[in-house]
Amino acid sequence: MRFGINTFLFTSPFTNDSTPLFKDFKKWGFDSVELAIEDPSHIDPRHVRAELDRYGLVCGTVCGAFGPDRDLRGTPEAQQGSIDYVTGLMDQMAVLGCPTLAGPIYSAVGRAEAVPDKERKAQWKLVVKHLKKLCKYAEKKGITLAIEPLNRFETDFINTCEQALEMIRDVGSPALKIHLDTFHMNIEEKNLPHAVLKAGRLLAHFHASGSDRGAPGNDHIDWIGIGKALHKIKYQGDVVIESFTPDVKVIAKAASIWRMMEPSRTDIASKGVKFLKRVFG
Repeated sequence: MRFGINTFLFTSPFTNDSTPLFKDFKKWGFDSVELAIEDPSHIDPRHVRAELDRYGLVCGTVCGAFGPDRDLRGTPEAQQGSIDYVTGLMDQMAVLGCPTLAGPIYSAVGRAEAVPDKERKAQWKLVVKHLKKLCKYAEKKGITLAIEPLNRFETDFINTCEQALEMIRDVGSPALKIHLDTFHMNIEEKNLPHAVLKAGRLLAHFHASGSDRGAPGNDHIDWIGIGKALHKIKYQGDVVIESFTPDVKVIAKAASIWRMMEPSRTDIASKGVKFLKRVFG
């Protein structure tokens, strides 16, 4: 099990000029970095890989950014925009040596509305078709696509581990697995450790975020129970701190972060990783 940090906590967008952050990430005790690549044009993957190597870090995951123009159940243009974006990220990941693309690959974040059952089934069928195509590309690249259930305020499509499992069954590709996030789970799952157990061998990525988006451990989540569940399923992936503060204004607005959850984002990162290593290690 490796411990990582999502770059959204410190910058948006992540570019070649953001790589000096790696020095602090290493100093605080992280093993890996989750790159939030909002557009493939923002980075030279060879440069970023060299900087990661320089500080003894790895790119454990790439975190996708899915707006209205990248939506596998949206307009034809949005569907193609998402397909082009995801395949572009996978091409860069091959250079970065990154094995996993994580996030709500299935839909635009913030699209949450009640639709008739017939329309929902049509959307589901469309997403399955597109994910099958993307998974074939992922299989060729040796990459895992990890779909993330989001809370009800951010999507109406996949909110729970069980729904993600249903999508994985329908797509039927070994390249498609699950990405669980404690912030979303805290809202949608009846029992967080049970959700981890339900995901089992299909759990490919794990986000550790406080119940209020603050530092893991400074909240009410059952971290000990989650740690036991991760060990029971023999999870060997990355545990990544994904949190946000008002300092990165674009992301703060998107994630509805209106106040500081902790004294500083440095506290979230440095104290959070120490806590996770103590509880999960």
